[in-house]
Amino acid sequence: MSVAFRRESDEEVLEPKFDRPIPPGPNLVTANGLAQIGARIAALDAVLAGVLAAVDRAEQERERRYWRVRLGSAQLASLPPPGQVGFGSRVRFAIGGGIRTVHIVGLDEADAASGAIGFTAPLARALMQARVGDRLDFQGTGEASEVLGIE
Repeated sequence: MSVAFRRESDEEVLEPKFDRPIPPGPNLVTANGLAQIGARIAALDAVLAGVLAAVDRAEQERERRYWRVRLGSAQLASLPPPGQVGFGSRVRFAIGGGIRTVHIVGLDEADAASGAIGFTAPLARALMQARVGDRLDFQGTGEASEVLGIE
């Protein structure tokens, strides 16, 4: 076989790794979200203090860079006025014949499985500035949901 068709190593064909993209717009966070970012950085620092393979180290360093940028740009959001839905609110509402509860949080803190949605999500935008008893349009349906409670 000709030398022209041989690889010296698998490293030659690996795809380049890029840093995680930073979401556009403000990096609003709750106090809990700010603490989570700090905890992620501390955990990554601890991992990087140990001995890692070069590939693992590069991945961990990329992740740490992302979280350091997010920490540097974090803006602790002020709480909304009492009785009004805003950033940081936990909202109970009726929609589609059922009752749901969501917590409106920052993008890095969002976890739909636990009911935490990012403030830029369509549902969060529909709920913003609502008050108990307000009926809201959502997904093209007029008065699709009703706000039942705000914490």
